[in-house]
Amino acid sequence: MELRLDGKVALVTGASKGIGRAIAAAMAASGAKVMISSRKEDLLREAASSMEGEVEVFAANAGDLEQARACVDATYQRFGRLDVLVNNAATNPYMGPTVDIDLPRWEKTVQVNLTAPLFWTQFAWHAGMEETGGSVINMASIGGLSIEPSIGNYNVTKAALIHQTRTLAKELAPKVRVNAIAPGLVKTDMARALWESNEDAVAQHVTMKRLGEPDDIANAAVFLASDAASWICGHTLVVDGGMLL
Repeated sequence: MELRLDGKVALVTGASKGIGRAIAAAMAASGAKVMISSRKEDLLREAASSMEGEVEVFAANAGDLEQARACVDATYQRFGRLDVLVNNAATNPYMGPTVDIDLPRWEKTVQVNLTAPLFWTQFAWHAGMEETGGSVINMASIGGLSIEPSIGNYNVTKAALIHQTRTLAKELAPKVRVNAIAPGLVKTDMARALWESNEDAVAQHVTMKRLGEPDDIANAAVFLASDAASWICGHTLVVDGGMLL
Protein backbone atom coordinates (compact mmCIF):
# COMPACT_ATOMS: atom_id res chain seq x y z
CA MET A 1 0.00 0.00 0.00
CA GLU A 2 1.50 3.29 -1.12
CA LEU A 3 0.67 6.16 1.20
CA ARG A 4 0.47 9.51 -0.56
CA LEU A 5 -0.39 13.00 0.63
CA ASP A 6 -0.59 14.67 -2.77
CA GLY A 7 -2.62 17.87 -2.70
CA LYS A 8 -2.43 18.17 1.09
CA VAL A 9 -0.75 20.89 3.14
CA ALA A 10 0.91 19.96 6.44
CA LEU A 11 2.20 22.04 9.33
CA VAL A 12 4.69 20.39 11.70
CA THR A 13 5.84 21.98 14.95
CA GLY A 14 9.21 21.22 16.53
CA ALA A 15 10.40 20.29 13.05
CA SER A 16 14.01 21.45 12.96
CA LYS A 17 15.35 18.14 14.27
CA GLY A 18 14.47 14.71 15.60
CA ILE A 19 11.00 13.27 15.17
CA GLY A 20 9.47 16.48 13.86
CA ARG A 21 12.08 16.83 11.15
CA ALA A 22 11.60 13.22 10.10
CA ILE A 23 7.82 13.65 9.95
CA ALA A 24 8.09 16.80 7.85
CA ALA A 25 10.53 15.16 5.45
CA ALA A 26 8.36 12.06 5.10
CA MET A 27 5.24 14.10 4.44
CA ALA A 28 7.02 16.23 1.85
CA ALA A 29 8.36 13.09 0.18
CA SER A 30 4.79 11.76 0.12
CA GLY A 31 3.61 14.73 -1.89
CA ALA A 32 2.44 17.22 0.74
CA LYS A 33 3.39 20.86 0.83
CA VAL A 34 4.87 21.41 4.27
CA MET A 35 5.35 24.32 6.66
CA ILE A 36 7.91 23.54 9.33
CA SER A 37 8.17 25.46 12.56
CA SER A 38 10.43 25.67 15.61
CA ARG A 39 12.13 28.42 17.56
CA LYS A 40 15.29 28.92 15.47
CA GLU A 41 15.00 29.98 11.84
CA ASP A 42 18.56 28.99 10.90
CA LEU A 43 17.97 25.39 12.00
CA LEU A 44 14.65 25.35 10.15
CA ARG A 45 16.25 26.51 6.93
CA GLU A 46 18.98 23.88 7.23
CA ALA A 47 16.32 21.22 7.79
CA ALA A 48 14.21 22.44 4.86
CA SER A 49 17.22 22.35 2.55
CA SER A 50 17.53 18.60 3.16
CA MET A 51 13.92 17.84 2.24
CA GLU A 52 12.44 17.17 -1.17
CA GLY A 53 9.31 18.90 -2.35
CA GLU A 54 7.82 22.26 -1.36
CA VAL A 55 8.82 23.15 2.20
CA GLU A 56 8.51 26.56 3.85
CA VAL A 57 9.70 27.70 7.28
CA PHE A 58 8.22 29.87 10.02
CA ALA A 59 10.10 30.41 13.28
CA ALA A 60 7.80 30.25 16.30
CA ASN A 61 7.99 29.19 19.90
CA ALA A 62 5.27 26.53 20.13
CA GLY A 63 4.34 27.66 23.63
CA ASP A 64 3.85 31.30 22.60
CA LEU A 65 0.23 31.41 21.47
CA GLU A 66 0.55 34.62 19.47
CA GLN A 67 3.45 33.11 17.52
CA ALA A 68 1.40 29.95 17.07
CA ARG A 69 -1.50 31.89 15.58
CA ALA A 70 0.89 33.75 13.28
CA CYS A 71 2.38 30.47 12.06
CA VAL A 72 -1.03 29.01 11.24
CA ASP A 73 -1.99 32.22 9.44
CA ALA A 74 1.28 32.17 7.49
CA THR A 75 0.56 28.61 6.38
CA TYR A 76 -2.78 29.68 4.94
CA GLN A 77 -1.22 32.73 3.31
CA ARG A 78 1.53 30.67 1.67
CA PHE A 79 -0.41 27.55 0.68
CA GLY A 80 -4.07 28.59 0.83
CA ARG A 81 -5.15 25.71 3.07
CA LEU A 82 -4.13 23.41 5.91
CA ASP A 83 -4.98 19.71 5.92
CA VAL A 84 -2.60 18.17 8.46
CA LEU A 85 -1.43 19.67 11.75
CA VAL A 86 1.27 17.78 13.64
CA ASN A 87 1.66 18.99 17.23
CA ASN A 88 5.13 17.59 17.78
CA ALA A 89 6.95 20.28 19.78
CA ALA A 90 7.60 19.32 23.40
CA THR A 91 9.86 20.11 26.30
CA ASN A 92 11.18 18.42 29.42
CA PRO A 93 13.13 20.94 31.51
CA TYR A 94 13.20 18.80 34.66
CA MET A 95 14.36 15.31 35.54
CA GLY A 96 13.83 13.98 39.03
CA PRO A 97 11.04 13.20 41.49
CA THR A 98 7.77 14.80 40.47
CA VAL A 99 7.11 15.80 44.07
CA ASP A 100 10.16 18.11 43.95
CA ILE A 101 9.55 19.97 40.70
CA ASP A 102 9.47 23.78 40.96
CA LEU A 103 6.55 25.79 39.64
CA PRO A 104 8.30 27.53 36.71
CA ARG A 105 9.48 24.25 35.16
CA TRP A 106 6.11 22.61 35.78
CA GLU A 107 4.31 25.50 34.10
CA LYS A 108 6.70 25.46 31.13
CA THR A 109 6.15 21.73 30.63
CA VAL A 110 2.38 22.12 30.72
CA GLN A 111 2.46 25.17 28.44
CA VAL A 112 4.45 23.50 25.66
CA ASN A 113 3.26 19.90 25.96
CA LEU A 114 -0.45 20.40 26.66
CA THR A 115 -1.64 23.98 26.27
CA ALA A 116 0.15 24.53 22.97
CA PRO A 117 -1.34 21.51 21.14
CA LEU A 118 -4.83 22.62 22.19
CA PHE A 119 -4.44 26.15 20.90
CA TRP A 120 -2.54 25.25 17.71
CA THR A 121 -5.49 22.96 16.99
CA GLN A 122 -7.96 25.70 17.87
CA PHE A 123 -6.22 28.16 15.56
CA ALA A 124 -6.12 25.64 12.70
CA TRP A 125 -9.80 24.77 13.21
CA HIS A 126 -11.02 28.36 13.14
CA ALA A 127 -8.67 29.37 10.32
CA GLY A 128 -10.16 26.85 7.90
CA MET A 129 -10.18 23.23 9.01
CA GLU A 130 -13.70 23.70 10.34
CA GLU A 131 -14.82 24.11 6.71
CA THR A 132 -12.37 22.01 4.71
CA GLY A 133 -11.67 19.19 7.17
CA GLY A 134 -8.32 17.64 7.94
CA SER A 135 -6.24 15.66 10.38
CA VAL A 136 -4.52 16.58 13.64
CA ILE A 137 -1.75 14.38 15.01
CA ASN A 138 -0.56 14.94 18.58
CA MET A 139 2.80 13.56 19.66
CA ALA A 140 2.22 11.80 22.97
CA SER A 141 4.52 9.18 24.53
CA ILE A 142 4.35 5.74 26.06
CA GLY A 143 5.25 7.63 29.22
CA GLY A 144 1.65 8.79 29.19
CA LEU A 145 0.61 5.14 29.45
CA SER A 146 3.17 3.99 32.04
CA ILE A 147 5.25 5.23 34.96
CA GLU A 148 8.82 6.52 34.79
CA PRO A 149 9.59 8.45 37.99
CA SER A 150 12.54 10.45 36.67
CA ILE A 151 10.36 12.17 34.04
CA GLY A 152 7.04 11.98 35.82
CA ASN A 153 6.01 15.57 35.14
CA TYR A 154 6.64 15.13 31.42
CA ASN A 155 4.63 11.91 31.42
CA VAL A 156 1.70 13.54 33.21
CA THR A 157 1.42 16.09 30.39
CA LYS A 158 1.55 13.30 27.82
CA ALA A 159 -1.18 11.35 29.61
CA ALA A 160 -3.30 14.49 29.59
CA LEU A 161 -2.52 15.00 25.90
CA ILE A 162 -3.85 11.51 25.14
CA HIS A 163 -7.12 12.38 26.85
CA GLN A 164 -7.19 15.78 25.15
CA THR A 165 -6.77 13.99 21.83
CA ARG A 166 -9.85 11.86 22.48
CA THR A 167 -11.86 14.86 23.64
CA LEU A 168 -11.03 16.91 20.54
CA ALA A 169 -11.60 13.91 18.30
CA LYS A 170 -15.15 13.68 19.60
CA GLU A 171 -15.73 17.42 19.25
CA LEU A 172 -14.19 18.02 15.82
CA ALA A 173 -15.43 14.91 13.98
CA PRO A 174 -16.46 14.26 11.31
CA LYS A 175 -14.70 17.23 9.70
CA VAL A 176 -11.36 16.73 11.43
CA ARG A 177 -9.80 13.50 12.67
CA VAL A 178 -7.68 13.91 15.80
CA ASN A 179 -5.25 11.13 16.72
CA ALA A 180 -2.03 10.74 18.67
CA ILE A 181 1.18 8.77 18.39
CA ALA A 182 2.86 7.40 21.51
CA PRO A 183 6.50 6.72 20.70
CA GLY A 184 8.73 4.55 22.81
CA LEU A 185 12.37 5.49 23.35
CA VAL A 186 13.57 7.08 20.11
CA LYS A 187 17.16 8.16 19.42
CA THR A 188 16.71 11.92 19.50
CA ASP A 189 18.63 14.75 21.15
CA MET A 190 15.77 15.34 23.58
CA ALA A 191 15.91 11.74 24.81
CA ARG A 192 19.71 11.46 24.69
CA ALA A 193 20.09 11.28 28.47
CA LEU A 194 17.93 8.15 28.51
CA TRP A 195 19.94 6.10 26.01
CA GLU A 196 23.29 7.52 24.90
CA SER A 197 25.48 6.24 27.72
CA ASN A 198 24.48 2.59 27.28
CA GLU A 199 22.43 2.13 24.12
CA ASP A 200 23.04 -1.60 23.68
CA ALA A 201 21.98 -2.44 27.23
CA VAL A 202 18.88 -0.25 26.99
CA ALA A 203 17.92 -1.87 23.69
CA GLN A 204 17.92 -5.29 25.32
CA HIS A 205 14.85 -4.24 27.30
CA VAL A 206 12.96 -3.52 24.07
CA THR A 207 11.05 -6.44 22.58
CA MET A 208 12.40 -5.64 19.10
CA LYS A 209 15.94 -5.34 20.55
CA ARG A 210 16.60 -1.88 19.16
CA LEU A 211 15.72 1.68 19.97
CA GLY A 212 13.42 3.67 17.74
CA GLU A 213 14.58 5.92 14.93
CA PRO A 214 12.76 9.15 13.99
CA ASP A 215 11.69 7.54 10.71
CA ASP A 216 9.77 4.87 12.65
CA ILE A 217 7.51 7.60 13.99
CA ALA A 218 7.41 9.50 10.71
CA ASN A 219 6.01 6.46 8.91
CA ALA A 220 3.17 6.25 11.42
CA ALA A 221 2.44 9.95 11.04
CA VAL A 222 2.19 9.72 7.26
CA PHE A 223 -0.24 6.82 7.64
CA LEU A 224 -2.47 8.70 10.11
CA ALA A 225 -2.46 11.77 7.86
CA SER A 226 -3.35 9.78 4.75
CA ASP A 227 -6.72 8.72 3.39
CA ALA A 228 -5.79 5.15 4.34
CA ALA A 229 -6.56 6.16 7.95
CA SER A 230 -9.84 7.89 7.13
CA TRP A 231 -11.80 5.84 9.71
CA ILE A 232 -9.28 6.20 12.51
CA CYS A 233 -10.32 8.89 14.98
CA GLY A 234 -9.49 9.48 18.63
CA HIS A 235 -6.85 6.75 18.63
CA THR A 236 -3.39 6.74 20.20
CA LEU A 237 -1.07 4.66 18.05
CA VAL A 238 1.72 3.11 20.12
CA VAL A 239 4.99 2.87 18.18
CA ASP A 240 7.46 1.51 20.71
CA GLY A 241 9.09 -1.66 19.42
CA GLY A 242 7.14 -3.55 22.04
CA MET A 243 8.50 -1.63 25.05
CA LEU A 244 5.16 -1.69 26.87
CA LEU A 245 5.08 -5.48 26.65
